[in-house]
Amino acid sequence: MTHHLLHSKLLTGKEIAITGSKSETNRLLLLQALYPHIHLENTSNSDDSEVIMQALRKLMLENQGQLFIDVHHAGTAMRFLTAFFAIQEGKEVLITGSSRMQERPIRILVEALRQLGADITYADQDGFPPLRIKGKKLLQYKVSLPAHISSQYISALLLIAPSLENGLQLTLEGEITSVPYIQMTLALLNQIGVTTSFEGNHIAVAPFEVQSAMATSQSITVESDWSSASYWYSIIALSEVGSQVTLTSYQAESLQGDQILVSLYEHLGVTTTFLPDFRLQLTKVSLPTTSHFEAHLMGAPDIAQTLAVSCFGLGISCTLTGLHTLKIKETDRLAALQQEISKLGGQIQTTEDALFLVASSHIHPNVALATYQDHRMAMAFAPLALRVPLIIEDAEVVSKSYPTFWSDLAQAGISGEMSENKS
Repeated sequence: MTHHLLHSKLLTGKEIAITGSKSETNRLLLLQALYPHIHLENTSNSDDSEVIMQALRKLMLENQGQLFIDVHHAGTAMRFLTAFFAIQEGKEVLITGSSRMQERPIRILVEALRQLGADITYADQDGFPPLRIKGKKLLQYKVSLPAHISSQYISALLLIAPSLENGLQLTLEGEITSVPYIQMTLALLNQIGVTTSFEGNHIAVAPFEVQSAMATSQSITVESDWSSASYWYSIIALSEVGSQVTLTSYQAESLQGDQILVSLYEHLGVTTTFLPDFRLQLTKVSLPTTSHFEAHLMGAPDIAQTLAVSCFGLGISCTLTGLHTLKIKETDRLAALQQEISKLGGQIQTTEDALFLVASSHIHPNVALATYQDHRMAMAFAPLALRVPLIIEDAEVVSKSYPTFWSDLAQAGISGEMSENKS
């Protein structure tokens, strides 16, 4: 489906309910599968989380033969479930995904799991999904892996670490990417009673005393998704001074690295107020306080597209660095940003880990923007409808992380209509 967004105006003062963090939910779903005493509230309604839930449900219901698991476009599911299935003794799994997923490297995680004793083979191309996994008890506990590619490899290992007989001693080689996501995983482990340490490039996770922990149930409420909030920050930044929106439910003390939005968008004229009952109020108080915006996003790469589009819409230049993981996401996000911003009349240059946007005073209207099967491309560009009418192709891709995105925009006054894609 294609979404035609009209040149709109925000209906200020609206309250938007956003479901739980996809990142937290996906971690907690695996922990809940390992430790059923955990009860979850406000879980994400994203496609990615649903894929993990379906895979875990399938594992419980099907006891005969090899399980077939298709994660589609869900990279987090591929990485987390690969580690999870590796410790499911007596289970055999073939895990695969979309054609793009089969182009996304997974060798680093597979090699790390093999160091622990896992039985994993490549079903097709060496180093890439699909994978054949024979679950077994892993007796090794020391492992090292390069730390600069994706923090999800590290989190995948950390999530199964408490279930290993001897826990895990993990050494990270090189500069660590997306540290907040690693800290999120460790904080969630701590929350359910697992002992961990993270010093320098070494992480230790103790084996979990499951029997004593399961004596009492534990309820965890998932904080709403800060990545989803990023699009509302962009909407407010591109709105008139005085515009305002309230989001639920967020905490001032967050495990999510994307909470850096609070400080970054201050430079683009947006203030954040934490209200009672875990509500978050965003207000446009001024024009941007800078003509050139700079941010290092190694800890929060998922908001790079949103920030680049915000700056483009505001007519200011920007330099965003720390983006090397964007090339192995749902698409090469740096190349995709360059292509689509160029269509709109912008000038943007990219390197392996950075983008440079030139200030532009004009945006071409009625441009059809490709999304490359990437939910963040669709949502990052949508706020530009506050400046010019535009068209978002394959708009339903937003369901990967934020299924109600288009209806929430309509509720806030950013109107549009869906139509079938033209061939």
